[in-house]
Amino acid sequence: MDKVNPITVGKDFKLAMGSSKFVRTNPKSDRFSVKRFHHVEFWCCDATNTSRRFSWGLGMPLVAKSDLSTGNFSHASYLLRSGDLHFLFTAPYSPNIATDSTSSASIPTFDRSTFLSFSAAHGLAVRAIAVEVDDAEFAFATSVAHGATPSSPPVSLGDGAVIAEVRLYGDVVLRYVSYKSQDPNPPSLCFLPGFEPVAAEPESLDFGIRSLDHAVGNVPELLPAVSYVKGFTGFHEFAEFTAVDVGTSESGLNSVMLANNDERVIIPMNEPVYGTKRRSQIQTFLEHNEGAGVQHLALVSDDIFSTLREMRRRSGLGGFEFMPSPPPMYYKNLKNRAGDVLTETQIKECEEFGVLVDRDHEGTLLQIFTKPLGDRPTIFIEIIQRVGCMIKDDKGKMYQKGGCGGFGKGNISELFKCVEEYEKTLLEAKVVS
Repeated sequence: MDKVNPITVGKDFKLAMGSSKFVRTNPKSDRFSVKRFHHVEFWCCDATNTSRRFSWGLGMPLVAKSDLSTGNFSHASYLLRSGDLHFLFTAPYSPNIATDSTSSASIPTFDRSTFLSFSAAHGLAVRAIAVEVDDAEFAFATSVAHGATPSSPPVSLGDGAVIAEVRLYGDVVLRYVSYKSQDPNPPSLCFLPGFEPVAAEPESLDFGIRSLDHAVGNVPELLPAVSYVKGFTGFHEFAEFTAVDVGTSESGLNSVMLANNDERVIIPMNEPVYGTKRRSQIQTFLEHNEGAGVQHLALVSDDIFSTLREMRRRSGLGGFEFMPSPPPMYYKNLKNRAGDVLTETQIKECEEFGVLVDRDHEGTLLQIFTKPLGDRPTIFIEIIQRVGCMIKDDKGKMYQKGGCGGFGKGNISELFKCVEEYEKTLLEAKVVS
């Protein structure tokens, strides 16, 4: 319990020591061109039922598959899509069913023995965070040249698609995907070669989720992890906060967000802080996950209230449950904090659904968290909507600046304040009685 907080030291670089002293700059320092998040791959023991649960709970229809029916005798993989968000669920088949020595895997980086050790250690978890790059071969070579640990060398999949992987943190890999064709989704390619499209159901699900905003990882020590990823990608520090920023000594985490040049691919990382009143949730994650891993995925909704209305209808019917709502005092203060951005109706909806609201000097963030997705208190999902920060690109098209409204730093301190005020009212009521 007397471990020193490592946020204050760093051999290769020095953190700004919290959001109040952090100065956001964008040096455009990417070592290779990164376009966007491409997909997230979960490794699970039953891809069929796991993908169906996510489809039902998030409103993401099944759009492509690679399994026995498509000639894949190595693994079953099912792809869900909503807007630009792609979730891939993969599980192994028995090696006894292979028809010959040639692998039929549509994801050639899949390895059954690696899967078994991964699944035993982490349970349901993210194996790969995939980003689309201009050239996967160049991205891989450049990453390794700058210190990245290789996981799988570049592999040509056909139709101009190439994938490669390097270690990100723990057993999670950063997967590079590129297409030699200018069209990343030619008519003959529904996702990657080896996948076949799935006919849309008569009533296709759509809860309004549109993209992956950021993918957060928990690591034992922040500085080495940040230095490693920053070193081989060239990503810059987009934001940071420490235990001091989030209100009280009970918060128990430090965090740094790394982003690519256009700040649309954001990879935050957290570390636990020891010696706090409460056990750090990051420490709990690391123990149950048996090491570093993806803590949560932040999914962007174009209408968070509509999304939550549909998700809550399914919470007790195979969908996802949400964390408890903050106390009423939080929403009494919300009008003062965000009344110039949110209408009275929206503030009431925030309270109805338990939505948290934060803001920075540029915009406003609405957010809510699910409970852990599986048996272990590890990975969960965040649903967000960002308001403001609309700018034009070089072609005149409007888009929302990455990280608009921040990452919810203010919500933690506000919640602690509300809890303290609530406890005071209980004490006063007890004295009066």
